[in-house]
Amino acid sequence: MRKKISLFIKQNPVFGMTLGLCPLLAITTTFENSYLMGISLLFILILSNSIVSLIRKWVPNKIRIPIYITIIGIFVTILEYLLFTYVPQLKSSLGIYIPLIIVNCLVLGRALGYASRHNLKDSIKDALKMGLGYTFSLSLVGIIREVLGSNTLTLMENTTNVTGYLAKYQVFPTNSIIPNQFFASPAGVLLIVGLLFGLLNMIKGVEEK
Repeated sequence: MRKKISLFIKQNPVFGMTLGLCPLLAITTTFENSYLMGISLLFILILSNSIVSLIRKWVPNKIRIPIYITIIGIFVTILEYLLFTYVPQLKSSLGIYIPLIIVNCLVLGRALGYASRHNLKDSIKDALKMGLGYTFSLSLVGIIREVLGSNTLTLMENTTNVTGYLAKYQVFPTNSIIPNQFFASPAGVLLIVGLLFGLLNMIKGVEEK
């Protein structure tokens, strides 16, 4: 069990590999934004890893980067169109960070470093592992940041027109401590992420002993 916890932290895209930090710092204002951004990236990872793995033997090394970026770009464009058509509020909330998935170091890195060298089954497994790990990291930061910064927990708000449900709750009774606008600010999320890095690295160090 200890080894599994240590391995989970070590292989986590954010807290183990420090990848994809820009969306982590920018869109984790609510829990909903966080987990939906993670799911979006998971969707792109699975599709791009699959295609890259299937064509890996026919792509020359000299041109593989632009080809992989093009493949990722096609899937991101499809995702962006679907979000714009069916959940425009979510598209507006996530903003530029959806199209920026095209050059996200996690997505491109897994295409170059893993999917281009492994079979389809292993590449899909890698995409699931990395995508779920990234979603976990975003969600963890998002839930802490929203509760401390807004005293709310948003499960569904921007997707209400699709699901038909609105799920946004106040977490604590109104008080003078929470909400604290500092945690909703860029400085606040940097503090949260830094503390999580320290805590998880401490846990990893203890588990490895």
